[in-house]
Amino acid sequence: MVKKAVTANTSTLLFDHDGTLINSEAVHYKLWCEILLPYGVSLSESLYCDMMAGVPVKQNAIDLKNHFDISASTLALENEKHEKVEAFLKEQPFPLMPYAAETIKACHEKGYTLAIVTGGSKLSVEKTLDGYGLREYISTVVAVEDVTRSKPDPESYQLAMEKLGVAASACVAIEDTMHGLQSAVAAKLDCVVIPTAQTANHDLGLATVSYGSLQHWLEAEVL
Repeated sequence: MVKKAVTANTSTLLFDHDGTLINSEAVHYKLWCEILLPYGVSLSESLYCDMMAGVPVKQNAIDLKNHFDISASTLALENEKHEKVEAFLKEQPFPLMPYAAETIKACHEKGYTLAIVTGGSKLSVEKTLDGYGLREYISTVVAVEDVTRSKPDPESYQLAMEKLGVAASACVAIEDTMHGLQSAVAAKLDCVVIPTAQTANHDLGLATVSYGSLQHWLEAEVL
């Protein structure tokens, strides 16, 4: 029997945002490279993938300062990253991952309650929902501004379930990174993992099940 995360008891699907619904990691990597250049730091894509993908900006700044012994404060690095993301989002939303819009609409049509639970900013989610006409399908959003401890802490998923009034046993999380997976598992959620090129080397062994794309998961477990 093929293992599945979505069962007859599942009523609610909790989607990660960066790397799961939007193809943003390449942009985040580019922006961090721009920030670090004046400090003489060259950030390799492999280090970004291993240490930073799927991690909130605040922790990214701490990790970068410690790893490279950067003279700037972590707060200065964090603020500059937020400013660069805001400037990017003023021009356009992040591009969607392949089949993201189709997945959201199909899951909604099947009667599932949908939420977005992200370690990223609420602004980024808002731009996605408005830019691609997806707002009507999403019942709630939990972003980094809404919690004290973001992923990999379980607080963001716990808050989403509290806002929706559902138990973990009725929910499935959809993630792409080790840190997001750790957050979901700590919140006692079953978790589908759909790794990207940036997170393919992450330890994803705690996942309930893994798929190569949103479309593969949708066709295997939802439709």
